Amino acid sequence: MNNELIYVYCLSNSSPELSLYTEFNGLKCIESGGFFITYKNVSEDEFSEENLKRNITNIAWVEINAREHINVISKIMQNNTVIPFKFGTIYKSEEGLAKFIEDYTLSLNKNIININGKEEWTVKIYCNHDELKNQIEELSKDVSDLEIQIRNSSPGRAYLLERKKSDLIEIEIDKFCKSYGASYYELFLKLSESTRINNLLPKNLTGRNDDMILNAAFLVSKDKVGEFVNTSNILWKEQKITGFNVVLTGPWPPFSFIEIEEK
Repeated sequence: MNNELIYVYCLSNSSPELSLYTEFNGLKCIESGGFFITYKNVSEDEFSEENLKRNITNIAWVEINAREHINVISKIMQNNTVIPFKFGTIYKSEEGLAKFIEDYTLSLNKNIININGKEEWTVKIYCNHDELKNQIEELSKDVSDLEIQIRNSSPGRAYLLERKKSDLIEIEIDKFCKSYGASYYELFLKLSESTRINNLLPKNLTGRNDDMILNAAFLVSKDKVGEFVNTSNILWKEQKITGFNVVLTGPWPPFSFIEIEEK
């Protein structure tokens, strides 16, 4: 078996205590250009360009290796400022890795400064349309007023107004989702240093029955994390009755806030 390839997890501004992470086999660290790179040697049988492309289509293989990738970085970032590398980053030699560090030293330093003392947290907000729909007359004056008109109308006119009400309810639900999503986002934004808006995920990817209305990453100073988490808990408790659900996860490796400038 060949072990000639270098699989890179992350780069840090200080030397990680790899002896603390005995649950991971084969972790190594090299210093280059003032940075410390955590890596392991891997086999070409698994990680050559051709074999990696094949393995990426194997969901079970990806799940195991991607989880390990995140777990290693998450452990190291507990005591170090890290720049995470993407899953499956491979170098053929230490010389090639050192050349990358040399070429991008300035950009790497800028990123280290930007994320130092900060953590990435993800906020996903979901809306249960059925729950919201059941309360829409209480929440929307327009729907409430239309319902009064329906009750005081003749059967023929009431039928037409009912159809109008159905359309109005969908419009109001969409309005409430956008309004709550924007207001929640602003609350979290005030407690963060930077943010990234991610694509909304469909139900077949979330595995949930409610709809995602916000998917955002926030870069939060460590001294603000407690307040950030507490804000999420308060919003979840306050708004659960209206069908909104705030899901906070983190801290994550700061993938969303690393920008390596192209040469």
